[in-house]
Amino acid sequence: MALMTGKQYRESLNDGREVYIDGERVTNLAEHPSFKPIIDVKARMYDMAFEDQYKDILTTTLEDGERVSRAYQAPTTKEDLTAIRTHVETVLDDLGGVVYRVGDETIGEMWSLYDAKDRLKEIDPTYAKNIDYHIDRVAREDLFHVSANTDPKGDRSKLFSGKDGGTLLHVVEENDKGIVVTGAKFETAAAYAHQAFVKPTILDWNAGSEKMAPFACGFICDMGSPGLKHICRTSLGTNKTETDYPIATKFEEIDTLLIFDNVLIPWENVLFHRSLESAAYIRSTLHRYSGFNYTLRMLRRADYLIGVALLNVEQTGLTQLQAVKEKISELINYREGINAHLTAAVANAEISPGGLMMPNQSLLYTGRVFALSNFPAMAHLTRELVGGQLAVTPDSATMADPAIQEYMDKYYSVSEWSAEERGKLLYFARDLLNSSYAGHRTTFELFAQSPPFAQQMAVFNNFNAEAQRELVRKAADLKPAVPVTNL
Repeated sequence: MALMTGKQYRESLNDGREVYIDGERVTNLAEHPSFKPIIDVKARMYDMAFEDQYKDILTTTLEDGERVSRAYQAPTTKEDLTAIRTHVETVLDDLGGVVYRVGDETIGEMWSLYDAKDRLKEIDPTYAKNIDYHIDRVAREDLFHVSANTDPKGDRSKLFSGKDGGTLLHVVEENDKGIVVTGAKFETAAAYAHQAFVKPTILDWNAGSEKMAPFACGFICDMGSPGLKHICRTSLGTNKTETDYPIATKFEEIDTLLIFDNVLIPWENVLFHRSLESAAYIRSTLHRYSGFNYTLRMLRRADYLIGVALLNVEQTGLTQLQAVKEKISELINYREGINAHLTAAVANAEISPGGLMMPNQSLLYTGRVFALSNFPAMAHLTRELVGGQLAVTPDSATMADPAIQEYMDKYYSVSEWSAEERGKLLYFARDLLNSSYAGHRTTFELFAQSPPFAQQMAVFNNFNAEAQRELVRKAADLKPAVPVTNL
């Protein structure tokens, strides 16, 4: 059976990879305090697939009968898309929190690559077979697959024309074994993943010149490859108590600066190479599937906002105030707005160029923008409903000190809520809204798939406005249509 256990996943990380954090090289990734919590989360996800209550939801079978993760089987029907949604929600329910880079989102970029296969084959047929191979391999070997997109930001003025790649990742050598690449990428979860789909993110490949060809490459890279170095940022959950920071201590996903120091990429792992046209084509369709799983996470984040707000106003007896109900209603509108986009994106799903079933692109991308652009306001609204104690409540060790227990019980107990339970709710709310982890998460969400302007461009490019044009033509008695591009 292809499915991996949590134990096998942990052991698979002992492949000699170079991982650095807080000024040291990590020798045991699965037990290091900065990585252990999120590795335990991923291991739990692997183990869930073997449990009777989950296995029919979290797994499916290939045509030859091999059982694989439901997250890694490309959708061909609307029912498949619904099953993917159920998979994501089931996993998040069991974990009790929101995690992003755990494989089911990033595999969607490989499906976008599959959709582009025929077009890439027209451009350069050399690597077409590698696309099919790697999509099948991820499923059959149950690999933790991530995506390496983001470049370290140098002088971007040189990149706007697409004519100077500077220090961006590029090919420095070709030999009989493959291509050798040098450069850097950022990617969340790379340090504890198996492999990454590495690709360029230059603004305008169409304006590029031939000297940009070494930068126009996409490939699969093993995260334990010789010469690959993982330089990680400090964890925001390490050395914090689980009671005071119940989210950060469990679900902190570590971001990595990947240094490719003359890394050999075998020819069978190359997906396109020295092709500006291929690089441009891939960038335009990259998130047609992954945006669905990503926006599902934002829906769950909205659920947590509503839950935190309701429990806080209920414990203090404010639920019946009209002003409070109005604010809760705003949170519900936000939550249901995301839900409506996701539901409609499946109901109006489209056949992709590769014959897969993709969420309706216009509804998916507008839903993603709706979720991301409104989250800060909804989080602020939740802060208002939770109140100022979100910022001033003592930590759990202080509240449990016998010397002051009577004061905590007197001033923090309310209705049926003990001081301890009320404190736990406030700690959860703080970690959701006010902690360093909360701030990092908001910034991460804003840029994780693409920067805001690129997300708006995805909306622009995937909305067919001809119906609106024709509506006005008829109403205003205008001349027949003149061909236009884009919208």
